[in-house]
Amino acid sequence: MSALEGRSCQNTGMNRPRALLSALLLLACCPSAQAASTPNIIFIMADDLGYADLGCYGQKVIRTPRLDRMAKEGMRFTQCYAGSTVCAPSRSVLMTGKHTGHTTVRGNKGVSGVKGSGGAKGRIPLRANDVTVAEVLKSAGYVTAMTGKWGLGEPGTTGHPNAQGFDHWMGFLNQGRAHNHYPEYIWHNRKRVILHGNSEGREGNYSHDLFTKFAVDFVKRHQKKKFFLYLPYCVPHSKYQFPPGRHGYEDEDWKNNEKSHAAMVTRLDRDVGQLLDLLDELKLSEKTVVFFCSDNGAAERWEGRFDSSGPLRGHKRDLTEGGLRVPMILRWKGTISAETENGMPWWFADFLPICAGLAEAKAPQNLDGLNVWPGIIGKYRPAPERPFYWEFHERGFQQAVRWNHWKAIRNGLNKPLQLFDLAKDLAESNNIAAEHPEIVDKIEKLIKEARTESKEWPVP
Repeated sequence: MSALEGRSCQNTGMNRPRALLSALLLLACCPSAQAASTPNIIFIMADDLGYADLGCYGQKVIRTPRLDRMAKEGMRFTQCYAGSTVCAPSRSVLMTGKHTGHTTVRGNKGVSGVKGSGGAKGRIPLRANDVTVAEVLKSAGYVTAMTGKWGLGEPGTTGHPNAQGFDHWMGFLNQGRAHNHYPEYIWHNRKRVILHGNSEGREGNYSHDLFTKFAVDFVKRHQKKKFFLYLPYCVPHSKYQFPPGRHGYEDEDWKNNEKSHAAMVTRLDRDVGQLLDLLDELKLSEKTVVFFCSDNGAAERWEGRFDSSGPLRGHKRDLTEGGLRVPMILRWKGTISAETENGMPWWFADFLPICAGLAEAKAPQNLDGLNVWPGIIGKYRPAPERPFYWEFHERGFQQAVRWNHWKAIRNGLNKPLQLFDLAKDLAESNNIAAEHPEIVDKIEKLIKEARTESKEWPVP
């Protein structure tokens, strides 16, 4: 099995008015001693970054030196899975620790719901009784912040970030509006902030840069407290937009969208490096665990140019590995061994219980995720065999399960299961369901037990 397939090896310019910045970056700062036993937690998430879009995952064309260095300074996972193959449900799984058969937000659009600020109907917010990662960490004394794309609640709903445990937040509530990286406004807590540089179609304020600035400022202001920073960037999601000036790919004989995609990934790489450098400078790197990943698979495979899905079949909106398996890098200097590759399968639903364990906080009951931290740091208490379950509603009702090294996909209601052996067939090219009826029967039983009904996402 190749490195990309995964082996377990545990030891192994823009002009911003000063008044605008003041409005965006006004955060409370309460001095307190940094607890030695519980780390700061930073979770950085790219948007539509493919499994093979980084050099440390096999990319040959796009330059990502800082993320490659992060992998060398920490741990690179080869079998980490997103919560879903599209935006909102993947984030709902990450925040609640419940998979798409149980979490509140199971798709980008549901039945009923509210009309979003982007104009689309069916935006379903998190409920008041949903418990998020931010709420768990806030209960443990963490100051919590988020900047970037939320997608789990519109203005005035129970899903607003400030109603879901975040002390400070800035960015897009609506995932549809986040497609434009030069918006006319963004949200700062519960206030709409007008970006005058982007009025009347102008492109003066690149939202990605505002998010980086917010994140850096938050860490500086709260360096003496325990903090949780959730940084779900919006790049390299289309629109493929990039600020004027040289970006290193302008002389390539490529299509404009290809140049912009590469430039967006490299800018993302640069800004993750900026945040990691800040932790080093403030002597917080041994007190801070940093996660980096993507929210789902590549939006485009970019075949023959970037080959963003690498050896995996499919891309975003597919329940194949190319839609669900994502890059995941961890850095925690002094705790995570450098230059380590980890082939342990895990997924977004595990993030909440991991955080509860790290923060010595109480996790909610009835989660679908597990605290797999012992498997991360090499104190290997192998997690019991457990199914990973996904459902997807945009193309009819589709389901997928990973159990052990088996992967099953149902591409429509009442359709037969397709079965693949990921240990031998990472590309999911050979349906072997007929050869293993006992495995198909086992997974059919798992699927029947995997979900509860949802009035917002009913099964026909």
